[in-house]
This record gives sequence, structure tokens and C-alpha cells, in this order.
Amino acid sequence: MLKEEEQFDWAMMYRNIKNSGGVKGIDVFLSEVSLHDVRIEPNSMHGIAQQTNLEYLLMLDVDSLGWSFRKTAGLETPGNPYGGWEAPNCELRGHFILSHYLSASAQMWASTHNDSLKQKMSAVVSALSACQEKTGSGYLSAFPSELFDRFEAIKPVWAPYYTIHKILAGLLDQYIVAGNDQALKMTTWMAEYFYNRVQNVITKYTIERHWRSLNEETGGMNDVLYRLYSVTGDSKHLLLAHLFDKPCFLGLLALKADDISGFHANTHIPIVVGTQLRYEVTGDPLYKEIATYFMDIINSTHSYATGGTSVGEFWSDPKRLASTLQTENVESCTTYNMLKVSRHLFRWTKEMAYADYYERALTNGVLSIQRGRDPGVMIYMLPLARGSSKARSYHRWGTQFNDFWCCYGTGIESFSKLGDSIYFEEKGNPPGLYIIQYIPSSFNWKSRQVSVSQKIEPVVSWDNLLRVTITISSNGHATGASSMLNLRIPIWTHSNGAKATLNGNDLSLPTPGNFLSITKTWGQSDKITLELPMILRTETIKDDRPEYASVQAILYGPYLLAGHSSGDWDIETKSTTALTDLMTPVPADYNSDLISLMQQSGDTTFVLTNSNQSIQMEKFPEAGTDAAVSATFRLISLDKSSVRPSQHKDLVGKQVMLELFDLPGMFISQQGQEQSLGVAGSSDEGGSLFRLTAGLDGKDDTVSLESEAQKGCYIYSGVDYKSGSTVKLSCNSKSSDDGFKQAASFKLGKGISEYHPISFVAKGAKRNFILSPLLSFRDESYTVSFRSLAKYPVSSSCDLCLLNNITV
Repeated sequence: MLKEEEQFDWAMMYRNIKNSGGVKGIDVFLSEVSLHDVRIEPNSMHGIAQQTNLEYLLMLDVDSLGWSFRKTAGLETPGNPYGGWEAPNCELRGHFILSHYLSASAQMWASTHNDSLKQKMSAVVSALSACQEKTGSGYLSAFPSELFDRFEAIKPVWAPYYTIHKILAGLLDQYIVAGNDQALKMTTWMAEYFYNRVQNVITKYTIERHWRSLNEETGGMNDVLYRLYSVTGDSKHLLLAHLFDKPCFLGLLALKADDISGFHANTHIPIVVGTQLRYEVTGDPLYKEIATYFMDIINSTHSYATGGTSVGEFWSDPKRLASTLQTENVESCTTYNMLKVSRHLFRWTKEMAYADYYERALTNGVLSIQRGRDPGVMIYMLPLARGSSKARSYHRWGTQFNDFWCCYGTGIESFSKLGDSIYFEEKGNPPGLYIIQYIPSSFNWKSRQVSVSQKIEPVVSWDNLLRVTITISSNGHATGASSMLNLRIPIWTHSNGAKATLNGNDLSLPTPGNFLSITKTWGQSDKITLELPMILRTETIKDDRPEYASVQAILYGPYLLAGHSSGDWDIETKSTTALTDLMTPVPADYNSDLISLMQQSGDTTFVLTNSNQSIQMEKFPEAGTDAAVSATFRLISLDKSSVRPSQHKDLVGKQVMLELFDLPGMFISQQGQEQSLGVAGSSDEGGSLFRLTAGLDGKDDTVSLESEAQKGCYIYSGVDYKSGSTVKLSCNSKSSDDGFKQAASFKLGKGISEYHPISFVAKGAKRNFILSPLLSFRDESYTVSFRSLAKYPVSSSCDLCLLNNITV
């Protein structure tokens, strides 16, 4: 123990650590498995997201990636610099380009063994090494060291250590994950440089001066330095890591004070991740308690139904989230880092709640931030306001080469390591394997000489079972000893209807929230099947004010459902005993009913569109937009034949109705001759009934729609093709009028929008809603929190609260 007068003396701090005989970490945790041994099924939801990210990593240019680093080092600068937060005049430059990129590329290469990526990332490391050699001091950055002079002088500067953390982490991942020895030499040289800088501040001033400087964001400097220490065993790395453990924040958590409102979330979550590494490498239980308490308060008082946290990048008051729903919720970086927190906690404790949290945050908070199959298009914030759109937040969708926000960096990492938390190994007798995420994938369990594969049938709303098949196969060199397989039975499922088999024989299932454990000597092809009911449930928002008790999210298993809505949020207000009474799965064959009605004018295609319950002609929209939703209708035949038509043209001569895609139960309706078309409910069946006829223009690929109530009158666009042109019901008084025939004839195309396989119709107080997973939305408007006066059975909204006896 240091004497009080010595405790802040730099030399004494160093000698105390160096002469302590090292530290003793804890090795009883579940072991991470190598990404090299996990392969995600390419055609799965996760595999497609991974491939989209790989395509983006391969698009990035090596010269542009290294431009600012070479400029700072005084080397020639071929190519052109990137823009946004990587522009040459941005103080945060370097955080993405050669830092997050290095981590993501190492993880992606391990996940895919893509040769082109291997060559590119190796070239990047070599380019960085040349920059470091040129400076000659170990310093490596895309900005000059003068920014650290300002940092140490407590003068305004934009988070230089934040970027240094990313560079160190990227190089360390290149060594640990990709096996690049040069990267480790560069990392230790950088660490020596910053060790000397921090030593100089403390010896020249005081340690208090150093602590004050940490009020600026420093990323996960403690995290990466503890990781480095675990590789090198160098006491300098351990001491430097300690000096980036922010005491003014960690002290609050040590005292178990939920007093984090007003703190910048992504400044402080990485510090907690660092303390978790401190616990792992030193065994100090205080830091386990800090991390556990932190996770408890985030999950019980500061997180949304996505699993994410923060509003406008900051934590709000605990249990006051209803008034924080806006476009700037859930910074993507915070979800990336909270996944790290929960992952460590699960490895330490094997508590199911941490695995369930990981699944929820990954499913809703990570998979929701890509814009479909568009490489390099991601979001900064995940909007949660009523009528939100990912395209209409302050930051909107990012661009491939001109934004490079912090969340772009964590985004490319998240999609590069989707396989890192599916499987965990356990040492012991017998040895074990935990499967905590049901993601179509395979794992080469080298220590047991067996292969494990997961096949997951696509999750759908009309069949409420998650169906999993796990195959365990010996590779011919198995040890012959038994091992234990532990399968997660999620908290969100139900025992009623659940089933498990081993090689066709029924197994006894534990209650949800536990693991199904099977111990045996695995043969050539053992097969386990699981059928787990997917339960619809609501979760009340974390807000203890009575007026917000009716604000709820709706989930289906781990999927947060969002309603197509520009702001409406009132769900059915009649009292009911079950949420399922108000929600109906959209059947599998309904997508074949979806149509769009088009007309051509020159090179421009126009499409029939619902615009605020007025029917108009608009230019053909891009899929995944509000305009696409509004231009999609469900063609409902009133023909009672049991034989479903093979194509829409088979309905010619039949009575039909046109239901609005996003307003189930609402139909295009005529208001009288020469009157504009509107929208009405099913009670106005007469005005909504039309007969589908062959196109009046005589073309083979067109149809017309004749009113059943007004014979000889047709849906008519007019011949003035302009966006916003009103569509009306017009009567064919002149059968030879070619203009009329043209304006009353439409090409019958496939619906521009379609129902996600997980889709429900929910009864609303004033209208019905189509609900689908939040991750499926691109630019469409949505609402994820609904207001209801009914008393449905609700979840606690906090699985971890149940675990830790926290009252919500």
C-alpha cells in the first residue's frame, strides 16, 4: 500500500505495479471462440448483412485511407482524401480510416478469409508503418501531436485520445485476429510514446491535472491498454491502462448511484468495457461489481425497447424515457459498446438475461442500421419518435465516402463480427459449448474435433415457432470423450408448445430463461431439434409517470415491431385479455396479392398513389420509401372460388377491391361521377367495389377498373401527366375516345412494397396498422411506441431487472 504522500508520485506508481510480481487474472470465464472457426450462412439475414459490409470494405481505396496519415508524417500523398469526419481539416480524422477499418477488416477476414481484403488490410498496415517510421518517435496519427498539447493544457480540442484508441485497437486486432506481427510492434511503439506523454504531464503538473484532461472523450483507452497488457505482460501498459480509468465516473458506479443522467453515453460506456478488462486481467472484484451495476441501471432505467440507450448522445433522467422519443435516439456506437458490456458479463456469469439482451440489441439495434443491401449506407442515430424515418433524422443515412461518423466505424466492426457471440467454450470436466444465439452458422469445435452447424427455418408471423436444427458431426479424429452442449431457451419463449429432440427422441425442456444441457460422446451425425414458440408481447416504456403507463412497444420473440405510420399510435382501446386478440398474422400468400397500377408518359412511369387519402398519379418511386408504400395496394378478389388465381390477369371479369398497403381495412373508393377518388372503410363496400376488365386501350398488358355502383365509369387518371394529378371516376360517354381509353388503362405490376415475412395487422383505435420488424424498414415512416388504454399482459420491459430484483 502506498503512503498518502507517495500515492500520486509517478515513479512510485510504476514501481508498485512492476514489483508486485505481476497480477493474477481470472481464467474461469467462458472462452471466446475464434472468428476463423465460425461461418455464417450466406443467404441468412445475418449473412446478407455481413456480405453487404464486406462489399463496402473492399470499395475503400488504400491511398485515400492513408492520405492524412501520410500528410501528417511528411510523406507523399497519392490519391485523394476522403471527406466528412475524415477530411484533412477535421480534428477527428483517422478514427475511421485506419483504426475502425483495421479492426473491421481483421474481423471480416477472419469471418470470410476473403483474399482481396487480406491484401488490402496488409497494405494499409504497411503504409501506416512507413508513417510511424518517418516520425521516428512512435507517434502515429492522421493529425499532428499539437492536438495533444492542447488536450494536456485543458484547451478546446476534439477528442484526440478517442482516435488514438481506435488506431491502437485496430493495430492490435491486426495482430491478434489477423496474425500481423508488424502491427504488434507498431502498437507497442505507440504505447511507449503515450506512456511518456502521460508520465510527463503527471510529473510536470499533478495527477489531478491528468484526471481533469479525461473530461474530454478518450474512447476506450483503458480497454485497449488492458488488452495490450494481456498480450505483452508489460507493467507500463498496465499502469497506463489504470490511468485512463476515469475515477469521477467509476466512483459513482462503485457507490451504486444511478446518477449518470447528463453524461455523454459513448464517452463512458467504453470506460466500463475497460474496467471489465481490468477485472479480467487483475481479478479485482470491484470492477466486476461496477460493470454489473452499470448494466443493471442501463437496462432497467435508461434503455429503449431496441436494447439501445441515449438521446442526443446523452443519458436522460432515469425512468423518464417517454418524453425523450425523437429522431436522435440510440446512437449506434452506444449499442456497439453495450454489446461488449453484456458479452463480458455473460462470459463471467452464464446468466441468461445477458444473452437475451445481446440478442435483442443485435437484432434491433445493429441489424436496423444498414440500408438494405446498399454497401456503406448506415445511420448514426436510430429514430424512435412517432412517424420517424431513418432517412429523416439530423444525420439521415450516411454516404459511402463523405461522412465517416463515429457510428460508421462501429458499424463496419459490428457487421464484421456477427459470428463472435454465437458460441462460447467452457473448460472443465466435461468440457462444454454454449450456443446463445440462433443464427444459421457452423462452428469448427477444434478442441473436441467435431463440427457444429445450425439451420434455422425462416421466422414468419403465420407460424409462431422458431425451428432450429443443430447437427454435431465428428470429423473422424474425435477425442472419444463426452462433452456438454448448452442450448439457450430464451426468456421470450413459452413452455407451452415448446419441444426438443435428440436423434428423434424427445428431451425434457427447462423453463424459459435456462439452458438445455446435453452431455454425450458425439457421433458422426447427431441431430438436435428445437421448436420454440414466438410470443407476441408488449413492453411498457421505462417511465414511472402514470400518464405514460399506456406507452408500449410490441415485440415478437426478439423482434421489435414497428408500424407503418406517419405519427398515428393509438392501438385498440377496448379491454381485452390477450394481445393476440388484436393482432392477426399476415398470411404467406398475401404478397402475391400486392400490385401497383402504372401508366407511361414518354420516358416517365407514373403510378397510382394514395396521398393523404386522396388518390393521385405520382412518378414511380424507389422501393423502401413512403412513396413506394403509398403506391402499393392489395388486390382483393370477391370471387369465392377456392382456386387461387396464378396471376392477377386471371381476375379479369371479377369483382375486386383495392386495399391500401399500410392501412389494412381501408380501400380506394369512388365518390361519384367525375369526382376524385378517396379512401373508405370496408363498410363503404359499394363505393369500393370495382370490376377488373381488360384494358380499354386494347393492349395485352393493361387492365381497367370499372365501378360496380356506376356502370360504364372507370378509374381515370386524365391525360395530363404530372405528379400530384388527381385520379377520379369518369364515365366513357364516347367509346371512340382514345384519350379516355388511355387514361383509364393501367399496367398491372407487382407491388413496389411487400409484406415482410414477419408482419401483423394490428387493430387501431382509428385505423389499423401493418407491423413488421424495425430492422426491415429503410426510408419508410414508422412508429415503434404505441398508446393503448387496454390492459394487455405486458413484459417487465427488463429481463435483467428480474435477474437482479430491480423494480421497474
